[in-house]
Amino acid sequence: MQIAAAQKITTFLMFEGDAEDAMKFYVSLFDDAEIVGLTRYGADGPGKEGSVQHATFSLAGTQFMCIDSPAHHEFTFTPAVSLFAQCEDEAELDRLHAALSEGGGVLMPPGDYGFSRKFSWVNDRFGVSWQLNLPA
Repeated sequence: MQIAAAQKITTFLMFEGDAEDAMKFYVSLFDDAEIVGLTRYGADGPGKEGSVQHATFSLAGTQFMCIDSPAHHEFTFTPAVSLFAQCEDEAELDRLHAALSEGGGVLMPPGDYGFSRKFSWVNDRFGVSWQLNLPA
């Protein structure tokens, strides 16, 4: 997998079987988004055959990496670390809020919290936390 030379630090998302579904879902939500590279575990493991050994995807010009961990962990994602998306207009924020919160949860419903015109904070169905912002 190749990371863009200008991006020295990359967000790395560890799943336990949902990496490909999450990656495809995120790519479907944003313009200028694509799966850049994907390597799968083979029959000889150590992960489940066909699951994501390593993948790179891009959302609006920013690259991310993800894997399906072959080991179970007692931890998952936390809202203390979130993906922050600047939205172009209210329609985009509403669309992203609806899609990302479906099957997940709303931490802060869309509203004017004083620091932007409209803001929302959600956990998606994969457990990843998203802050959606419409700048003032």
